[in-house]
Amino acid sequence: MKRPFFLLFIISFFSSYSFAQETFRENSFYIEAFGSGLFGSLNYERQLTKKPGIGVRIGAGFYAEKASSLTIPVGLNYLFPLKTNRRFIDAGFTVSPTYRDADFRSKGNDKWTNFVPSVGYRSHTKKDWMWRISITPVINRFAFTPSAGFSIGKVF
Repeated sequence: MKRPFFLLFIISFFSSYSFAQETFRENSFYIEAFGSGLFGSLNYERQLTKKPGIGVRIGAGFYAEKASSLTIPVGLNYLFPLKTNRRFIDAGFTVSPTYRDADFRSKGNDKWTNFVPSVGYRSHTKKDWMWRISITPVINRFAFTPSAGFSIGKVF
């Protein structure tokens, strides 16, 4: 008589446990200050699996020093979960072509490519918001520039 109740208890425990698991959201849309888009960028990111892992991103940003410039960050990242599907170490690499005065036909000093490795901490909230803070040094033909970036947006 005790065995069926014990089995029923085990089945109901594991059923409720599986429904209580956090759902991982594969898409992100966010704004980033500094980071891969240089001064600022608007980005879309897609994780390629249903679990945290490898993802791709594309965005549009700007850089303004002497003249305004358009940046197009394109990159890969990997999310390493920290105990839950809500907190991660985010490591990645982005290539960000830059066009001065937003002229895609630019040549010479009006067009250059930035390489931006990154590592940081990322969190997804229970309300499907995400934020991230990263170390994002910028490497290009002009210099190596230490930098940090901050992102905030929605996951869906």
